[in-house]
Amino acid sequence: MLTKAQKLRAKRKAQLGRPRKANAERFACGKIKPEWSKQESEKEAMAVALAARKRMHGLEARGALAGYTLGRLFLDGRITEQQREAGDDYAATMVRYYHLTGIPFPSVRAQQIDHVRGHSGEPSEARALKAKNAAERMMRLEGLLLGCEEGRQVKTTVFNVCVMDYEGLRMMPEAQLDWLKRGLNVLLFEKGLRQYGKKDNSFTPL
Repeated sequence: MLTKAQKLRAKRKAQLGRPRKANAERFACGKIKPEWSKQESEKEAMAVALAARKRMHGLEARGALAGYTLGRLFLDGRITEQQREAGDDYAATMVRYYHLTGIPFPSVRAQQIDHVRGHSGEPSEARALKAKNAAERMMRLEGLLLGCEEGRQVKTTVFNVCVMDYEGLRMMPEAQLDWLKRGLNVLLFEKGLRQYGKKDNSFTPL
């Protein structure tokens, strides 16, 4: 039998609060992190981004296509999905070329200014081969673009949209849009040849 004093102590102890939660994620001060905090912060960040996107670009789309100029041109209905994919493939080729050769990426929006530098020391033979293939692929694509009618304008327009991602080109006039489409169609044709193995023997794709 518990004494009256023991019962009183047990009652007071029970009133001290809930037992400590086990395995609960806590802040540095020891406070338990709310279960909803991360999800709510992600939702808030997404809402801010979507509001900014709608304000700046007039788009409510949540997908990645609304995040860059070529994708927005597709969403606007000014280019086809196949042309957009060809432009994305060209952009990936150029990024790979800059990365493997150590040449600084030409767009400030896509680089860290204080990290622009080449490779340290002698590159490995495997990396040198990859860089050589990347350079050959880049030169091939540039040659195809320059080979179009009004090739210099075609190449510049495709580069500025797909690589430099200039937002102002979203509203480009029809004449310039024709240059873009002409270049994307050539890239699309080359992409199809590469994918189906009908490439010429002078070029080894990555």
